[in-house]
Amino acid sequence: MGAIHVGESNPRVGFQTQGKGHGHVVEEIEGLIRLYKDGRVDRLPAVADVPCTWALGPDLMSWDSAFDNSTTGVWARIYAPKLPGKLPLLVYFHGGGFCVGSAAWSCYHEFLVQLATTAGCVIVSVNYRLAPEHRLPAAYQDGIAAMTWVRQQASGGWWRSHVDFDRAFLCGDSAGAAVAFNVAVQLGPSAGLRGLILIQPFFGGESRTASERNSVQSAARSALTLAASDAYWRMALPAGASREHPWCNPLSRGSPWVEQLRIPPMLVCISEMDILKDRNLEFCRALRRARKSVEQVVSTLISKGNTNKIYAVKYPQILIDSMQIMKAVDH
Repeated sequence: MGAIHVGESNPRVGFQTQGKGHGHVVEEIEGLIRLYKDGRVDRLPAVADVPCTWALGPDLMSWDSAFDNSTTGVWARIYAPKLPGKLPLLVYFHGGGFCVGSAAWSCYHEFLVQLATTAGCVIVSVNYRLAPEHRLPAAYQDGIAAMTWVRQQASGGWWRSHVDFDRAFLCGDSAGAAVAFNVAVQLGPSAGLRGLILIQPFFGGESRTASERNSVQSAARSALTLAASDAYWRMALPAGASREHPWCNPLSRGSPWVEQLRIPPMLVCISEMDILKDRNLEFCRALRRARKSVEQVVSTLISKGNTNKIYAVKYPQILIDSMQIMKAVDH
């Protein structure tokens, strides 16, 4: 990877386009994204981008890097505690319905700074390509590319002396959890993962669950309404694909049989207030029926929406608990 410097050409810059004179709006999620008839995209500045050096304590290093020889513009933000010995590795994928979000968002930066410092792990936060410009499987491909790069670092340099690659975890929230799951499924045992941590994984399906049917919500509870969820999938899936596509519904008929999946132990964090609650619970039940190692945590404290507060304040302790559970499962 090559370093990214503030003020230079940066792959995260250029995603925000102002879309006037591009025809009528064909998809919109209020306050976040508009897709115009001619294909132009307007992403609204819902959350501020911050540099990697922002709000760092004295015991943590952070830097941005772009993948070498990459034509995709994918990059990562790395967090490294100044601790002795080799530390566990957590590869993280941000949420945003595959259509918005960034590893530079202040909410994710604050969250991962706190997690890396408190849990004592090196974190690689991947900034994957977004839909609708790059529909699925682009995000999943970028996740695999990130894992390939991470494994290449084990051969020498700073990474070899500071990272325990035998204690590697994948983690993500919402769409990022779907990326983490699909990367683990596609790589299988070759990834050498100790575990997966999925926070409110963003899966879908044509059949509505009870929590989706009863999703009369206020913005204070959750920004993910059923209409927004459907819009994200229309923009993220290949053109013409339904929500039964395996990239959306891991339990659909077109998906690999759950029994055949070779995945590491998994922890799934679920919110009572999320419209995806029942879908997440069924996902866990299906994996357990297939004799997969799955733990679930259901919380009343987590909801999608108020990203500045939710991710920065409530997720770190959940993830710290998750890391402890994953270590217990592994041993």
